[in-house]
Amino acid sequence: MLVDTSKCMACRGCQAACKSWNQLPAEETSFEGSYENPPGFSSRTWMKITFNEYEDDNGDLQWRFGRQGCMHCNEAGCMYSCPVGAIERTDLGTVIINEEKCISCNYCVANCPFNVVGLDRQYNVAMKCTFCYDRMVQGMEPACVTACPTDALVVGDRAEIARMAQMRADELNSNGNPRAQVYGLDEVGGTGMVYVLEDSPDKYKLPEEPTVPLSAQIWNSLFKPLRVLVVIALGFGLWANGARSKRIQSGKSS
Repeated sequence: MLVDTSKCMACRGCQAACKSWNQLPAEETSFEGSYENPPGFSSRTWMKITFNEYEDDNGDLQWRFGRQGCMHCNEAGCMYSCPVGAIERTDLGTVIINEEKCISCNYCVANCPFNVVGLDRQYNVAMKCTFCYDRMVQGMEPACVTACPTDALVVGDRAEIARMAQMRADELNSNGNPRAQVYGLDEVGGTGMVYVLEDSPDKYKLPEEPTVPLSAQIWNSLFKPLRVLVVIALGFGLWANGARSKRIQSGKSS
């Protein structure tokens, strides 16, 4: 997906469309000095528009509107760190969470370099943007793309998206913005979300150099073959804990 921040007007139509299509419940929000709402990513908000205000070198107020959501990384820290294989790569190249396999260990949340995986405490599963996989396999565009009135979001073949992003960045450069750049082509092996930025990544609440934590890399390379044993051990632990709780309850009843 191409995310052209230079065309974004922060209408949040994409944010509302994501909520609607995925039937995500509303969150109670409050005004905290910024138009950005809700203030943080959560299991109930899979993508949101960020409002980034700062003073430029001349002391003038500048706005940068960003998009926060799963980046669908080629080197996905969440997928590397999942001990039960609940996070999978689809035939479209996107990253999804199999909620039936998730054991709510929270490792994916801790190892995401973009902090865009949320743990739902009510259902004890990790949740995030699915790139609207259920729509894409039916030949439909993601809900956020269909809702964007300025064509700031475009979905397509990665090579074509990369070409479009670079052309747009070059256009902005030639029109007097030397800071315009493409983000996502190389970061963490390349991401499914390719951004055109008018300024440095930090102005959009994006990490300058995102990296997968070393612990996740080690797990993926060394311990991944032992995943089946880990799942068995975890399952046995949960069963033993449940059995113990029943004995305690039985003892109290007697």
